[in-house]
Amino acid sequence: MDLDVVFLGTAASAPTAQRSPTALLVRRGGDRLLFDCAEGTQRQLMRSTIGLPDLEEIFFTHFHADHYLGLPGMLKTFALRQREVSLTLYGPPGLTELYRSLGRIVGRLSYEVQLEELRPGESLEREGYRILVFPVHHGVSAVGYVVAEHERPGEFDADAADALGIPFGPERGALQRGDSITLDDGRVLTPDAVVGTARRGRRIVIPGDTAPVETVRVLAEGADVLIHEATFLEDERERAEDTLHSTAQQAAEIARDARVRLLALTHVSPRYFGPELAREAQEVFEATVVPRDFDVIDVPLPERGEPQLLRRAARPPRKPESDSRSGSDSRVSDLPAASA
Repeated sequence: MDLDVVFLGTAASAPTAQRSPTALLVRRGGDRLLFDCAEGTQRQLMRSTIGLPDLEEIFFTHFHADHYLGLPGMLKTFALRQREVSLTLYGPPGLTELYRSLGRIVGRLSYEVQLEELRPGESLEREGYRILVFPVHHGVSAVGYVVAEHERPGEFDADAADALGIPFGPERGALQRGDSITLDDGRVLTPDAVVGTARRGRRIVIPGDTAPVETVRVLAEGADVLIHEATFLEDERERAEDTLHSTAQQAAEIARDARVRLLALTHVSPRYFGPELAREAQEVFEATVVPRDFDVIDVPLPERGEPQLLRRAARPPRKPESDSRSGSDSRVSDLPAASA
């Protein structure tokens, strides 16, 4: 099952020429989970290799404007396309009030919008994984999310199965699924005879905007990817504390203590370009990256390798400049010169 994270917006507070405000898409198989929907998110999707799918779920970490301003435009675009499939919005308490206030802008839609206010400690079950909700520290109603896969069965020991005389066919499949079987000779075999210890599922931790907080470290323990904000460098730590944000060093300390496999820093202030955040964090935790818009983090199964940042993987290749523009100019130049 493929699992990755597409960074649609990596800026803090306001867009820059290179970065859009916060939005990221988690893709697992055919599921598409959008976390935050800042200004311009629908256009970022349209500019990507993904396009604008009929998303079924959008998750908000909190309701500062740089995390939700793209929602009204996206809702209207869906309506203009005559969408009929319902859409569910999730977020901390305050979601219903926010949506009501946006009603004057959004107007009537062609589809149903469902609202679910979430509180820390709740979880949403999905096929093969669940989404956990946890508290963060940002001074407003805010939550973080963990996308956590269920445990997978252990590896099947074919040699042990041969030695036990288990025939090829549905019997082996049943053992792999965790069911016991009865052989023709009357022996009852349980899965532990041929199946190893259960293997952990992958986990992606998305705190959103937050000051350093213990809940993030605990829930990120051994995570495959921690996507943590790094709005400031250490020389601005006092400002980070005042605004309940984090520095790159603080995010790296959490990643180091939680022993995550990869730390991705986002919510980049317009005062920075990115490499300086990476340098500061990597002094504490080497496995740190600072994604740019349209970068992708691929999250393979643990036995197949480490999470990897793929630069511009969601950005279509630039089309080579054709002669169409020069051709247009040539058609003008081929006209007879005007007489004086």
